[in-house]
Amino acid sequence: MNFEGLDPGLAEYAPAMHSALDPVLDAHLNPSLLQNVELDPEGVALEALPVQESVHIMEGVYSELHSVVAEVGVPVSVSHFDLHEEMLWVGSHGGHATSFFGPALERYSSFQVNGSDDIRQIQSLENGILFLTKNNLKYMARGGLIIFDYLLDENEDMHSLLLTDSSTLLVGGLQNHILEIDLNTVQETQKYAVETPGVTIMRQTNRFFFCGHTSGKVSLRDLRTFKVEHEFDAFSGSLSDFDVHGNLLAACGFSSRLTGLACDRFLKVYDLRMMRAITPLQVHVDPAFLRFIPTYTSRLAIISQSGQCQFCEPTGLANPADIFHVNPVGPLLMTFDVSASKQALAFGDSEGCVHLWTDSPEPSFNPYSRETEFALPCLVDSLPPLDWSQDLLPLSLIPVPLTTDTLLSDWPAANSAPAPRRAPPVDAEILRTMKKVGFIGYAPNPRTRLRNQIPYRLKDSDSEFDSFSQVTESPVGREEEPHLHMVSKKYRKVTIKYSKLGLEDFDFKHYNKTLFAGLEPHIPNAYCNCMIQVLYFLEPVRCLIQNHLCQKEFCLACELGFLFHMLDLSRGDPCQGNNFLRAFRTIPEASALGLILADSDEASGKGNLARLIQRWNRFILTQLHQDMQELEVPQAYRGAGGSSFCSSGDSVIGQLFSCEMENCSLCRCGSETVRASSTLLFTLSYPDDKTGKNYDFAQVLKRSICLDQNTQAWCDNCEKYQPTIQTRNIRHLPDILVINCEVNSSKEADFWRMQAEVAFKMAVKKHSGEISKNKEFALADWKELGSPEGVLVCPSIEELKNVWLPFSIRMKMTKNKGLDVCNWTDGDEMQWGPARAEEEHGVYVYDLMATVVHILDSRTGGSLVAHIKVGETYHQRKEGVTHQQWYLFNDFLIEPIDKHEAVQFDMNWKVPAILYYVKRNLNSRYNLNIKNPIEASVLLAEASLARKQRKTHTTFIPLMLNEMPQIGDLVGLDAEFVTLNEEEAELRSDGTKSTIKPSQMSVARITCVRGQGPNEGIPFIDDYISTQEQVVDYLTQYSGIKPGDLDAKISSKHLTTLKSTYLKLRFLIDIGVKFVGHGLQKDFRVINLMVWQGSFKSLLLRVPKDQVLDTVYLFHMPRKRMISLRFLAWYFLDLKIQGETHDSIEDARTALQLYRKYLELSKNGTEPESFHKVLKGLYEKGRKMDWKVPEPEGQTSPKNAAVFSSVMAL
Repeated sequence: MNFEGLDPGLAEYAPAMHSALDPVLDAHLNPSLLQNVELDPEGVALEALPVQESVHIMEGVYSELHSVVAEVGVPVSVSHFDLHEEMLWVGSHGGHATSFFGPALERYSSFQVNGSDDIRQIQSLENGILFLTKNNLKYMARGGLIIFDYLLDENEDMHSLLLTDSSTLLVGGLQNHILEIDLNTVQETQKYAVETPGVTIMRQTNRFFFCGHTSGKVSLRDLRTFKVEHEFDAFSGSLSDFDVHGNLLAACGFSSRLTGLACDRFLKVYDLRMMRAITPLQVHVDPAFLRFIPTYTSRLAIISQSGQCQFCEPTGLANPADIFHVNPVGPLLMTFDVSASKQALAFGDSEGCVHLWTDSPEPSFNPYSRETEFALPCLVDSLPPLDWSQDLLPLSLIPVPLTTDTLLSDWPAANSAPAPRRAPPVDAEILRTMKKVGFIGYAPNPRTRLRNQIPYRLKDSDSEFDSFSQVTESPVGREEEPHLHMVSKKYRKVTIKYSKLGLEDFDFKHYNKTLFAGLEPHIPNAYCNCMIQVLYFLEPVRCLIQNHLCQKEFCLACELGFLFHMLDLSRGDPCQGNNFLRAFRTIPEASALGLILADSDEASGKGNLARLIQRWNRFILTQLHQDMQELEVPQAYRGAGGSSFCSSGDSVIGQLFSCEMENCSLCRCGSETVRASSTLLFTLSYPDDKTGKNYDFAQVLKRSICLDQNTQAWCDNCEKYQPTIQTRNIRHLPDILVINCEVNSSKEADFWRMQAEVAFKMAVKKHSGEISKNKEFALADWKELGSPEGVLVCPSIEELKNVWLPFSIRMKMTKNKGLDVCNWTDGDEMQWGPARAEEEHGVYVYDLMATVVHILDSRTGGSLVAHIKVGETYHQRKEGVTHQQWYLFNDFLIEPIDKHEAVQFDMNWKVPAILYYVKRNLNSRYNLNIKNPIEASVLLAEASLARKQRKTHTTFIPLMLNEMPQIGDLVGLDAEFVTLNEEEAELRSDGTKSTIKPSQMSVARITCVRGQGPNEGIPFIDDYISTQEQVVDYLTQYSGIKPGDLDAKISSKHLTTLKSTYLKLRFLIDIGVKFVGHGLQKDFRVINLMVWQGSFKSLLLRVPKDQVLDTVYLFHMPRKRMISLRFLAWYFLDLKIQGETHDSIEDARTALQLYRKYLELSKNGTEPESFHKVLKGLYEKGRKMDWKVPEPEGQTSPKNAAVFSSVMAL
């Protein structure tokens, strides 16, 4: 070692104290470099000198303290000193991990990490150890229990990991990217592209993140953006190791020679201040590993694989006297690590041995290590014996540890289920003698059983009980029922479990890992959620609806456009169709058709959902067609009709869905009547055949479209009703073919089942040779699901079962007004070529886009789900990729599925209801641009709906044209609500409350206040929302709303429609104003707004997070209670508000004042520490006052505050 500048006494030691420290000439060294070194005269190599069993360690000099065997004969692949405990971890090439405790290297734990791959890096955390293998990241406790096992892609070849903070991990390897993994969620959060592939070493400092590449380069990257700031081309061959300390980076590696790669004895040293190389450092060993050991000076330890170790200064000259030799059992050293205290060095060799070198007799691995837990000694022998022969022996004498962890004897949830003991049947004598008072029965005790005792097993119900006990936990959050065994879990009806926080802590991400938005099912008449999703994923329909805006109060097209806008902005959060369904309930035709379900009918499942959704399908297409035909656009909404869709008087819905037909009626007298008509959808008509004859779906479809039937009809020639032959000819085919399946009885279900069985037998016979070969295909040979390109791969047996529906059908208009329909397969595509060129000749190919199915459940009436083929444009917007994929939409559960699953119908539980086929290249026929139809005129003055409303508005002044808000302007917002339906809850046996259905709130008043300018504090919106639904509670104490305020006949308030107020808020959101309020989370949720990327559940409009300034969070400390607006106003503003009732104008103004106060106290957010002290004082005062405001001597409100003196002129 180099002792220059150190205590001379440390360098004067007797060679006999430790013979292994005597330097030996390496075969590669130049003898002239060792002129002053005394060598062993016998020339004995270091490998031949054994380490003495008792070694005296000198302070400051590294010497071998212990050597142990980790795994005999298996090379050590990695070693790591634990950063939290006094332990050394060793991983082997066989995937085995071993830990040693303390300097004595006592074996602590040993377990298998991977069965085949070697362990490539180890990282210690507070609660466990991370192990990296080739394509697996495993987190295990120090005792060997698995915490998580994260499997990487099979094509990955990982070599290094780096812990950037307590919960973020970077993993790199021979790929051209680095993965970022969140250790809390155990998910990949980011994938960083790397220009030079092969990242095998990673280091980090306060300034840079360093990547060492197999190409010999070292790249310096920014810690936040991961961009390359600088790059050092260290070696021409490959990089072996590098380390960073202070402003220096040292690297060792291999250089290219004529004969191949050779170990370079020059260490490359770089100055990170000037970003350039300084003088290389020549060493006397072949460097394979290096580490900075900054104890006294910034010295380097350089280790060769043969066991030679040399210490030197990175900016000085290497002295051959500073070489010592490790005595490996095997021929090579495989790994090297330095403890955090720099007092210990660990070496692992190719024979499975670990060598510990220290610079003191009693070293410590860490400056501050925590205490290590050891297994407790067995206490059973010290306990008194228990006599089991005694009947009265209390079982409480058996010692059981008090623990909240899962016991080893507990069965996994997948193999067990709660099996409550069934209550015995009520005695017949009790039922005979029972007298009822109300709903309570009274009867004398017949004394047939012991009091408060029942038999443990009930023989009468054993079989029934056992059938219920053999179930597993359902993913929808409730126990399975026996009748659901045949239903796949993802198809079962999903329900929301409510807690004290409502929906805030419900994990919707568990059910939807995509970026598409689901729909919440707890709203009345939400059975149509699946059809809303189908219409949304029809690109021309979505664009058309979002461009529509009219003046009707209850327009389904407008409300559907608002809902589509929300689905567009959602990033995987579920949405509500609350306002759309409210408008749907007001349509008289919907009620007349029986489409409005009562809450009791919906909960009990009395309605036939298959028939209901097919009637709803016909109704919504007709209603949208009618809404689109209205051409008169009011001045306040001009721009809605300027869309490219509305260029003609006909409805675009008609152009998309309408099929033009000729209906011919031929009387037996020879008179023929022809009339033209159109239809938006077709209903399947099934042949009456019980022989099991094979029918293609195309044949049944043609029979249903070109209907031919005998019926009684009026004949003008005969002037009476006569038997006539009714025929239907097609004049023009629709762009979207909608089919109601009408499987409403066992007859139609048997027909589907029989045709699926016949189709299955034919498919198996046709592909009998190919199906067996199909198993030999590798995974890489399969094309993407649903892709029509590439080599055709024969489906498996399971994919052919229960399939009768084709993915494509081909239709051809003949010259004699006939129609040819046939099933179209990918094989036909390859044989006949693309069908687009044939469209000029009346030939069209329709592709299946969606299927809506009825899931049968005798207990609840079932549910409705949809299979939808999501197109490229939706994936491009949501996920940034371009492909097509089938998905299952089950309310808020969304899951990708195989395309064959969309056409498989097991008629025992999965019945088809609606089919959607679309023409090839449909999107190219329509202009898909979306223009926001809302203009600034919605904020101008408007008439009130109230008949008794006075001419002058005393509560607000509408905006003038020169006052229109700009981006970044402040707007004070507050809202008041009323209750439409009370909460439904039940009390559990333990006394806790379980919410079955939350209360349904409706916005009753919305106030927006100017946040700047000469009229600051003056409201420009103060709308009372008219409602036609029954209000069960006006919440007057909290809302200030009184009975009659929302009734247009008797109200004296400025009454308006919910749609009008939505348009105003939507315009304010779109131009980018900042909303200031208190508790905006609840306000936005009930108003059907949402904070974008926030934690609130999605509704109808979304507010970007940076446009919300909520004082409830501005004046809040983490893990503390939320503070009311009334207390904040009293504490900071010396105002006493909300005396008797709440007033939205008063609350909005107070929130604005509090925001100004927040800016003043925090110096515009630049002094968080001083503001933290203010918050501490606020919470201390609140605890002393029990968060109650003193009773007011004289009522004071923001109306009298000086800051809003201009308001008094109102």
